Amino acid sequence: MNILDTERLTLRELTENDADFMLRLLNEPSYIRFIGDRGVKTEVDARAFLRKSMIGSYRVNGFGMYMVQLKNERTPIGICGLVKREMLEDVDIGFAFLAEFRSKGYALESAEAVMRYGKEVHGLKRIVAIVTPDNERSIGLLEKLGLRFERMVTWPEDGTQLKLYAVAV
Repeated sequence: MNILDTERLTLRELTENDADFMLRLLNEPSYIRFIGDRGVKTEVDARAFLRKSMIGSYRVNGFGMYMVQLKNERTPIGICGLVKREMLEDVDIGFAFLAEFRSKGYALESAEAVMRYGKEVHGLKRIVAIVTPDNERSIGLLEKLGLRFERMVTWPEDGTQLKLYAVAV
């Protein structure tokens, strides 16, 4: 189901049919380095990950991470969306793109649309993001989106220190 359209992109809900794409994205070196190794090594793993993490969020929260596709070709290029994490009071914006589609403005374009969607459709008053301190590309994007560093937080699963950025929307 399509959620958003921008000038160049379409954002839609992920389905189990996106397992091949997710397998590729989750195993990109930059994804593993900056977001984490999700242990997804096969298409079966990817389908289970999609069911539990992505598709489950649509039912529970009414939003989640969305597939970002080039509008005309329908080529999948990344994911962008909203996540409700137990460790955070506010909804978190997240994004990840295949390497060949970075530095083309797609992340900014999709994230701006997702932030408007969060405010207008879900009534969010504030959006946050968590990022590893050395992820300069993501920090730069968050700052372009208007998010500002607020404080350090600890990831409960492994004690990693993350920067929390926030913005009122």
